[in-house]
Amino acid sequence: MTDRNRLIYLPLGGAGEIGMNCYVYGYGPAGKERLIVVDLGVAFPDMDGQPGVDVILPDIAWLHERRDRIDGIFITHAHEDHVGAVGHLWGQLRAPVHCRRFTAIHAMRKLEEAGHSTEQVRVAPVWPEAVKAGPFTVQFAPVSHSIPEASALVIDTPEGRVVHSGDFKIDRGPVVGEPFDPELWQQIGADGVLAYICDSTNVFNRHAGRSESQLPEPIGELIAGAKGMVVATTFASNIARLKTLADAAVANGRSVCLMGRAMKRMVSAGEEAGVLVGFPRTLSPEEALDVPRENLMLIVTGSQGERRAASASLARGTYLGHELKEGDMFLFSSKTIPGNEVGVARIKNALAEKGVDVIDDSHGFYHVSGHANRPDLEAMHDILRPRILIPNHGEYRHLREHAQLGLAKGMTGIVAANGSLVELSGNAPRIVEYIDVSKTYLDGTAFVGALDGVIRERMKLALNGLVAVALIVDEDDLLLEDSWVQLRGLPETAGNGADLAEMIEDALAEAMPRFDAKTVMDDDRLEEAVRRITRNLCLTEIGKKPEVAVLISRLMAA
Repeated sequence: MTDRNRLIYLPLGGAGEIGMNCYVYGYGPAGKERLIVVDLGVAFPDMDGQPGVDVILPDIAWLHERRDRIDGIFITHAHEDHVGAVGHLWGQLRAPVHCRRFTAIHAMRKLEEAGHSTEQVRVAPVWPEAVKAGPFTVQFAPVSHSIPEASALVIDTPEGRVVHSGDFKIDRGPVVGEPFDPELWQQIGADGVLAYICDSTNVFNRHAGRSESQLPEPIGELIAGAKGMVVATTFASNIARLKTLADAAVANGRSVCLMGRAMKRMVSAGEEAGVLVGFPRTLSPEEALDVPRENLMLIVTGSQGERRAASASLARGTYLGHELKEGDMFLFSSKTIPGNEVGVARIKNALAEKGVDVIDDSHGFYHVSGHANRPDLEAMHDILRPRILIPNHGEYRHLREHAQLGLAKGMTGIVAANGSLVELSGNAPRIVEYIDVSKTYLDGTAFVGALDGVIRERMKLALNGLVAVALIVDEDDLLLEDSWVQLRGLPETAGNGADLAEMIEDALAEAMPRFDAKTVMDDDRLEEAVRRITRNLCLTEIGKKPEVAVLISRLMAA
């Protein structure tokens, strides 16, 4: 370590994956830097890899050890993968949270639900006004995205200006929220930009980005042609799309009913923040039951196939008294996020089985992305002309492609995945240290480390089933031959038709008299012997090696 000051960048989530964004900037002597945090987001689990997990949080152990050096937390916008972990993790960081009004409403609610004071949330001004945080001066520069009041962060440091893009696209007609302002960004780039840390989600899409303002016409025409009830789903946070859908319904003589707590919450927050104006009157689900089907439109949650959302419930049967029938229309005004294809396909198939007409973006122009396609990225590169380009918010293939794009335009591109501590000072960026980062699972109300083994054991149970075996050792330290076996997640009968639990009990009754005294007296040895016999029998009879739980009761002499 030296006393030389340095500027560092450290992604803890969101670099090498899409979601769970969490980034750190620091300035000062090595190991003594003052720090700011940008975004505290979550990712969502899948049943294949994280069964039973509620949300996935970034591993902030490195930050927690240095929390006395954190001067502020800055949230770029209100999507869950950027703000969703604030309530869960703020107690470990305890620094002021800065964000714009719409985002602040959500951040406050999350802190309140976690039992923290909402006074920690500070509503930030927009460019050119600034927030001072230790050696950093931070300005919120409005960008267009699929949620209101999204912002890039212009971070001025003693080493130069850093621009953290947040999620963005170039949209001059976003319906709700601020349009792209080229003059503002030219001002930001005029004094020189040291580094641009930039969203890479759509770097492989070479088509020009589409505007939210292009959607009302095709969506209106679609609804005008519908005969039965219309149901539409989109991201609850995309209140511009919610307004487009609701306006189209009203224009075609349909009443609107919002279904899903997240959707109602987003609309309410938009109205409270003053960014959503003129949203049509909506009916409660109970009121909507009295409206003729041909005069009703439901706007529902569950565009990503979530099992407990309104879309899935309607596909399975009824939801709050409403049921889809043959001839109705269901519109997916959304993109399926990679990893959610199976859940979405399940809902589409269930709807099709009911005779419902399922419409998505493959049938017409009913969705636009909130992220910058390659032409938008290149336009921002040209406006800001940064010396250094560091791609973030993307899988490794996105980061590498974006870095190559920067190199081709004369910038110094560097791929910095989660845990890569990058020094931005000096002539060129370089990774000076690798921080061991993992993930944290919120499992019910408990926090579980990804490497703690809890989820791994749960997956074993899901794949292999469970056999519980209860044994009794009497007062004379003799193992009674009668054991009790119960099966969970396994067939009750073996291939020959015999009762599997009874077969295991018989095999143990035959083997246990041959156990030596050392085995009977030692719980660990006894458990291992019983586990081996049980698993070998199951492998022979049903082709599975289940998990085995052995319960030993030892009777004490009077």
